[in-house]
Amino acid sequence: MSRDEKRAGVSLASIFALRMLGLFLILPVFAIHAQTIPGGDDLTLVGIALGAYGLTQAMFQIPFGMAADNFGRKRVIVLGLLLFAVGSAVAALAGDIWWTIFGRVLQGAGAISAAVTALAADLTRDQHRTKVMAMIGSSIGLVFALSLVAAPALYAVIGMSGIFWLTAILAVAAIGLVTHVVPPAPPLPPGPKPLFREVLFDTQLLRLNFGIFTLHMVQMAMFVVVPGLLVRYGDLPLASHWKIYLPAVLASFVLMVPAIIYAEKRNKVQAVFVTAIGLLLATLLAMWLGSTSFMMMAGGLLSFFVAFNILEAMLPSLISRIAPPNAKGAALGVYNTTQALGLFVGGAMGGWLVKNFDAGAVFVGGAAMVALWLVAAATMPPVPMRRAVATSPSTHGILKAKS
Repeated sequence: MSRDEKRAGVSLASIFALRMLGLFLILPVFAIHAQTIPGGDDLTLVGIALGAYGLTQAMFQIPFGMAADNFGRKRVIVLGLLLFAVGSAVAALAGDIWWTIFGRVLQGAGAISAAVTALAADLTRDQHRTKVMAMIGSSIGLVFALSLVAAPALYAVIGMSGIFWLTAILAVAAIGLVTHVVPPAPPLPPGPKPLFREVLFDTQLLRLNFGIFTLHMVQMAMFVVVPGLLVRYGDLPLASHWKIYLPAVLASFVLMVPAIIYAEKRNKVQAVFVTAIGLLLATLLAMWLGSTSFMMMAGGLLSFFVAFNILEAMLPSLISRIAPPNAKGAALGVYNTTQALGLFVGGAMGGWLVKNFDAGAVFVGGAAMVALWLVAAATMPPVPMRRAVATSPSTHGILKAKS
């Protein structure tokens, strides 16, 4: 990668990490904190407070993505981070569960994922884009693992209000990265933009959107049952589950790197992509067959995170290659919306399957969806590689395609 591509990857991954760290830090401790504020004894409202962020994320990803196509990536990213910071401040000052919900709604309204990934696509060549997307995805996984360890300690020292204020500060720091560290964005592509329905119903994009929906649906459904299985068959207290998750996440990052490098260098992106889906399917089936084995659960989590991280890096890269150049923001907005919907459906589906059947049904249901995805991915037409070179620094690292 060129110097500007490395700079873009590191800085954009840092923006994601700063924003997501603030979100993840509340997850392990908020349900306990809610019991100390008015309205927090209503578990439905506690769930809404946690989920409100995802709902508004799903609502605003497409508008923010389309705005990024029309008004520029960086402007939209800064606006989204400002909304996120304001929402964090509202939640920090909240005196009851309702104001906390309002703060979470504002946090989610700053839906910048599509704009950030579109900017990453603008600033990188096709042959290096998956590496940059992997950097972004890895940063999210790392801060998630960090939050599992750090959240209880931070809560004990600064409380929930302090965590929300920290979240606001991290968002402001991310704005500084956007304005002073991220390389200048290239001009938006000229010419008329395709109709939104053409982006929404493009058959290749639909396959990839179905993929991200399935991937996050399976992730959320799994974590409805995996914690209970670790407690039941491993006699591992909930507070110690990070001892399983953290090594699995860190090891998965090491194991995914060779696959990403091979895919990029050998131009085998689709082959590695399909193989990773196959690994995910095999993992779910193995966890179903070994759902009463602690070692199978631990090994399955490692295998799951390897497949998950490879696919999480490749999916947005493929979306950016297939989408029309002047509608990448819109395409990635649809992608991120289906991702959020997958999280919602996965939680609901996992709970329904456990209630009406058993934990094994969650793995079987997830495997069935992944099998459909595998068929869709294996029959997808080849994705062309648009070779590109980075220009000199005097042109601000704008990437120009070479035919």
